[in-house]
Amino acid sequence: MTSPVLIVPGIGNSGPSHWQSLWQARGPEWHRLQVKNWDDVVCDDWVSAIGRHIASLGPDTLIVAHSLGCLAVIHWAAREGKKIRGAMLVAVPDPASSAFPASSAIAFSPVPLKKLEFPSTVVASTDDPYGSASYARSCSTAWGSRYVEVGPRGHLNSESGLGNWPFGIELLEQFSAT
Repeated sequence: MTSPVLIVPGIGNSGPSHWQSLWQARGPEWHRLQVKNWDDVVCDDWVSAIGRHIASLGPDTLIVAHSLGCLAVIHWAAREGKKIRGAMLVAVPDPASSAFPASSAIAFSPVPLKKLEFPSTVVASTDDPYGSASYARSCSTAWGSRYVEVGPRGHLNSESGLGNWPFGIELLEQFSAT
């Protein structure tokens, strides 16, 4: 990977066995979003943090977001309208879902549903408790994203047993080929 990569974890920050953390260890071009609070999240704070990182890393940046991080990226894209190399949005949560941490994640709804200014791929599991595959598919269509369904893998996190998730790396590398 020669482009800078910004990892945008979900609420709680991806732990050491999460594929995002394993990917970050791949080299110096991998950067992780820095926020003040990973557990009580305000959308505007994360959007501002993404904006600062992109300003620092430049327009050739690839974003790899998971869960709530996906919604933060979508809000950033809707507000900033900046072009980047691309974004991989994994396990998009549905704020209307009963599992959504509404008391800890403030102002992520409504989710912007306008076409993104950069290439993107939405990756969804068919049994994600935080967002259905049909929700992810409809978001993908609205955002102009490629949609990839990976079968029943839960929330595509550490508990999903993905390890270093080679298939995810393959999807990300496709941005470098374009």
